[in-house]
Amino acid sequence: MSQETTMQTEVKEVDVNLDEIFGSAPGAESVLLPEEQKPSIFSNNKIDLSFANPSERKEEKSKEEETKETPSTEQEVNELLESTLDQLNDTGKGRPKIDKNGLVETFTKLIDDGLIMPFDDDKDLSDYSVKDWKELIEANFSEREKKIKEETPREFFQALPQELQIAAKYVSDGGQDLKGLFKALAQVEEVRELDVDDERDQETIVRQYLRATQFGTADEIEEEIESWKDIDKLGEKASKFKPKLDRMQEQIIAQQLAEQEHRQQQQRIAAETYMENVYETLKPGELNGIKLDKKTQSQLYSGLVQPSYPSISGKPTNLLGHLLEKYQFIEPKHDLIAEVLWLLSDPDSYKNEIRKHAKTEATQETVRNLKTEQAKSKSSFSSVEDKEDRKGPKISRNNNFFKRF
Repeated sequence: MSQETTMQTEVKEVDVNLDEIFGSAPGAESVLLPEEQKPSIFSNNKIDLSFANPSERKEEKSKEEETKETPSTEQEVNELLESTLDQLNDTGKGRPKIDKNGLVETFTKLIDDGLIMPFDDDKDLSDYSVKDWKELIEANFSEREKKIKEETPREFFQALPQELQIAAKYVSDGGQDLKGLFKALAQVEEVRELDVDDERDQETIVRQYLRATQFGTADEIEEEIESWKDIDKLGEKASKFKPKLDRMQEQIIAQQLAEQEHRQQQQRIAAETYMENVYETLKPGELNGIKLDKKTQSQLYSGLVQPSYPSISGKPTNLLGHLLEKYQFIEPKHDLIAEVLWLLSDPDSYKNEIRKHAKTEATQETVRNLKTEQAKSKSSFSSVEDKEDRKGPKISRNNNFFKRF
């Protein structure tokens, strides 16, 4: 007779801050629009714009009828701004002047209702020139465009299925094991779709839960399932285990995301430490006894810490990585690469050999200089000797026996 075993499992809820992904979610330009687009925000022509052209007002309207309704929706406000800007641009081109009082009244109401933003200079709208009105409208268009760009990624992300939201966050945090992630997500979805009223699904739910809680061996689990089937308790157990199994599967995903987030945090700390160490190394303006000028100091720092170059992998890299790839694959200089490898792998041995080489070069140069000086001295000495040899006995011009007197 099988014995029913009650096991308690502790399921911890792990909160995942999905908002962190919004900064790197696809931008507005990545959103595909349907073939049949919705009407433009400027397509509605039902707004009362009579303040912009007072000559078009009907004189027979009563004072109550002349009371204008200010726009109340984003679409109406955008149309109003666009139309007003057109009117301002056409000012002085043969069109009647804009009713300044009506313009001030309308825009004051829009500002009070929070539908448009005023300038921060506190200049009264009644003192606005045409240029001021244009700048105010264009500034509000820019602000609205900025708002749309900021909100679109969030809205796009929130419209994604939960699985894609999780995957997007995982990738944005630097996760690379997408195969493992989607496998886990698929497992979660399969478990979620199991029906506690279906007899086959009941067995699957119970079996997976007992495995997850390490109930026993495969044979022991199957024996337990058969015993619950015999006493008609399998459905009851499945109903009991299903919520727990769902949470356990979700916890696996949350744990993967938490681990990835932890790795990303460690990478950020390592990067900050690296930059600080490079800075402290170059700060004295001396590198292993060699003086560095400001230009060289700056070049070395930026070349080590700024990922300004594309690498073969497609990821950005610093100047060091760029040059290593360049002289290995693009413009091969393997003698230079071998020398760099020697320096990096055994700096003391490399420097000693460089010193020996420098001493040898200096000695050879000294020998060459000595030989040159000796050659010059010997040449000078031979010239002197030649001159001395030519100083032999001479015949005086006065000793000529046949000289006539």
